[in-house]
Amino acid sequence: MTVVLVEDDVGMRGALARVLEIAGLKVEAFASAEDCLASNIATRADCLVCDIRLPGESGFDLRRRLVRDGSTAPVIFITAHDSSAARGEARQVGAAAFLQKPFDGRTLIGAVREATRSTTGH
Repeated sequence: MTVVLVEDDVGMRGALARVLEIAGLKVEAFASAEDCLASNIATRADCLVCDIRLPGESGFDLRRRLVRDGSTAPVIFITAHDSSAARGEARQVGAAAFLQKPFDGRTLIGAVREATRSTTGH
């Protein structure tokens, strides 16, 4: 299973990638929505873990573009800037989960497994 991780903070990106890899998942990590889109991997991902606030396009913008391009992969939004508006927009764009930083690795792995359960049949 491939998880695409989009997180602009290099330390957080590395830590989250390690947590996902230790859980046995393949991770493709990017610092921005634009880098993710340029790679074209997101259209083949099983799950997307995406920060909301990114340089350039936001995580919400990325989700909208991927859906427009035919992606059906579930998305888990992560943020240090929780608000009712952000949660509402996450629901509007079809988030499978919304995690407020800081969260522990088990919470992230559980969210990924739950989000992909219906799409992968596992």
